[in-house]
Amino acid sequence: MKSGGKNISLTSYDDIFSTEETHADSNREKIVEIALSELHPFKNHPFRVVDDDRMWETAESIRDYGVLVPGIVRPRPEGGYEIIAGHRRKRASELAGKETMPVIVRNLDDDAAIIIMVDSNLQRENILPSERAFALKMKMEAVKRQGERTDLTSCQIGTKFRADISVADGTGDSARTIQRFIRLTHLIHPLLDMVDERKIAFSPAVELSYLKPEEQTELMDNISKQQVTPSFSQAQRMKKLSQEGQLSNEQIFSILSEVKKPEKNMKQQSEAKEHSSSLIPEQETPNGKNTLITDGYIKLPIEPFLKFLPKSLFQNPTPESQEKMTKLFLRMAELYKKYITRKKEQQR
Repeated sequence: MKSGGKNISLTSYDDIFSTEETHADSNREKIVEIALSELHPFKNHPFRVVDDDRMWETAESIRDYGVLVPGIVRPRPEGGYEIIAGHRRKRASELAGKETMPVIVRNLDDDAAIIIMVDSNLQRENILPSERAFALKMKMEAVKRQGERTDLTSCQIGTKFRADISVADGTGDSARTIQRFIRLTHLIHPLLDMVDERKIAFSPAVELSYLKPEEQTELMDNISKQQVTPSFSQAQRMKKLSQEGQLSNEQIFSILSEVKKPEKNMKQQSEAKEHSSSLIPEQETPNGKNTLITDGYIKLPIEPFLKFLPKSLFQNPTPESQEKMTKLFLRMAELYKKYITRKKEQQR
């Protein structure tokens, strides 16, 4: 009798597990060696690659030990690979006489590539303000585009997406600080160079970024002629006049010609120190010198704190009461500093 059943072919265990292993292996990131000639810089890369002492130290390390941390690249439509992370390593490899560099190849869209490129570089030390500003701007725009795409599928009622808060997460900076850094991208190059060279401070530079390009050019001319740079208050006044449409070359010259308020003279500082030291023990600092209670930025006055201290601390002082008084002063100094910093931020 002829069987009516069908022949069933079962996949062997070897075929099943080899297929899964092959599939997992194909999805696993691999480190590959790629010729330096095939590696190209990221479009509009905001970070400078300079042959400075640090670069030569990196080149020497690569010559001795190779590239220890692989770069990250993505394929280019026109051929070769675009570097996402590893521009300095590539240059150091060239200086070290290498022909290839280890990299991880990823298929990333533009926005994801920008975010990785910025995040991998912001961890470095000695980043110039201009580099940070343009990098944060690129990331902000990429995050905004990602947020817009997310909003297409999100509910209409909900928290509005804030790109600046998203960018600030993980950087240790506030959203306001991110916004202020990005303002620097509105400065003309000569002024931005002065910010990088620390000839113009960060806060005045942010105010100056609100000036029109032609006004910034006139300001730069006056800076060169008068050999002065604007203070924060002068920059604020220029910004206000610019917004009112009243900032002229004569106004800029007049503001820069003003005599800036001098610092306290040495006699005043000495008198303040003597008065303060009579009320509180001097503190030992890491460099071995005695100094008044100072917060790094502000010389804290004693008077505002006296009314909060028990009078018993000043009557028949003992080592224990002096120690207690010192701790109270340090704590109040910390709180006072936070208060002053917050007030300054509100005024800017």
